[in-house]
Amino acid sequence: MRWRGGRRSSNIEDRRGQPVRVGAFKGGIGTIVMVLALGYFLGIDPAALLQLTQGLAPTETGTPHQPTAAEQEQKDFVSVVLADTEDTWHEIFRQAGKQYEEPELVLFSGAVQSACGGASAAMGPFYCPSDRKVYLDLDFFNELKQRFGAPGDFAQAYVIAHEVGHHVQNLLGTGERVRAAQQGLDTAGANALSVKLELQADCFAGVWGNHADRSRQILEQGDIDEALNAATAIGDDTLQKQAQGYVVPESFTHGTSQQRKEWFSRGMQGGRISDCDTFRQVHAGTSGAG
Repeated sequence: MRWRGGRRSSNIEDRRGQPVRVGAFKGGIGTIVMVLALGYFLGIDPAALLQLTQGLAPTETGTPHQPTAAEQEQKDFVSVVLADTEDTWHEIFRQAGKQYEEPELVLFSGAVQSACGGASAAMGPFYCPSDRKVYLDLDFFNELKQRFGAPGDFAQAYVIAHEVGHHVQNLLGTGERVRAAQQGLDTAGANALSVKLELQADCFAGVWGNHADRSRQILEQGDIDEALNAATAIGDDTLQKQAQGYVVPESFTHGTSQQRKEWFSRGMQGGRISDCDTFRQVHAGTSGAG
């Protein structure tokens, strides 16, 4: 991915090394597996997942440190990608007669406090609609590479663009409408709406990639494969198979690996918000467990 020399965003808040009080997990391995399986790419309603930590004892974490050269480079990369999403969504919103409001991206280490509650880095990157901020522990990129086998800078850019996609949903009112609709549904029904929301965020990440490459030629050979590999690695079916050896489709909250790949590809190929209406239709053959 061609990112060096790109504009850096002014919307980066660096909280790494700052102490924060969060709940310490007391649950068994089943609870930890559930958090890991459902936490990655959460994005839309962290409060629902944070209910898992109800009644946990508070603990203080955070050790001040000076960033290494590698950590500084990662921060520069995140800043450039965030700036690129800003440029893309400003233009898309302008063409639609709307005004895009930029989110902040909070870098943290270990744990963080958001308007949606306290969160551990184990939950992965997320977007909090209450304060309109994306939260990211840069160690997740190492997890993406080492644990999930999804290396590459464009895989990391896909992560950021997905979370920004949730911000776009928030601005459009989609997230609020979905959360309201979930109130009267059983768990399976609510999860089905969550899947559609997550797949739309994947598609929005593809829309960003399409516009960014057409406008600024950011893509290099193999970049799209990196994003597709990341989408595959964090599909609900793949995560559940790794964690417990079998899948439970009604518990999916983010979509299968195949669904995530297809919706990212749809946005990447078409580059239009209208290509991302997951609430109107889903690709044929992608509704199964995979």
